[in-house]
Amino acid sequence: MELCVALDLPTQKENLKLVEALQAYDVWVKVGLRSYIRDGKEFIDAIGSINPDIKIFLDLKLYDIPNTMADAAESIMNLHVDMFNVHASAGQKAMQTVMQRLEPYENRPLVLAVTALTSFDEAGFTAVYGGDIAQKAEQFAKNSYDSGLDGVVCSVFESASIKAATQHDFATLTPGIRPFGESANDQQRVATVSMAQQAEVDFIVVGRPIYQAENPAAVVEKILSQL
Repeated sequence: MELCVALDLPTQKENLKLVEALQAYDVWVKVGLRSYIRDGKEFIDAIGSINPDIKIFLDLKLYDIPNTMADAAESIMNLHVDMFNVHASAGQKAMQTVMQRLEPYENRPLVLAVTALTSFDEAGFTAVYGGDIAQKAEQFAKNSYDSGLDGVVCSVFESASIKAATQHDFATLTPGIRPFGESANDQQRVATVSMAQQAEVDFIVVGRPIYQAENPAAVVEKILSQL
């Protein structure tokens, strides 16, 4: 299991300071929608300048018509990131089109599909998708697997069933990790590192418990000691 640190601080300067503080550790970093819209490719380049070996997850959750998603995915190749994601609810045709477009590239990034956002509770999810989270997340995961993707974004609570429905090496990445019992904040389906291990999660994403800490490096070291 690998740790991915969310770079969700209010400014590029603060995020880069966090990257500098963590450069001694073998972690991924997640560049989300706010950071990328605000700071763009220059931010990703700056991360690489600080630590050329760091792995970057570009968390933009692409969702559009198939050709537009494929165009965006091809443009992401110029950013030299190691993983990005799309929405599984965009449909199998969209996901297949993305993977077909990336097929000619060597060393392409990992491509994951979002199943159910961890901010959803059951009532809110059902109102949008017409089914319960566990059922639809597994369906979305099967569609993603059949479309040739590398894995899915889900909560810890769906990880084991998704692997059972696909393959063990079909990756699961789980946001909403609160390693030391911190507040859930705007997340609904949160879990601990131990729960993620039991669910055979491949990547855990941790944000606030790290970047809001007085000593982020110490928190990362403590989390890594649990892995």
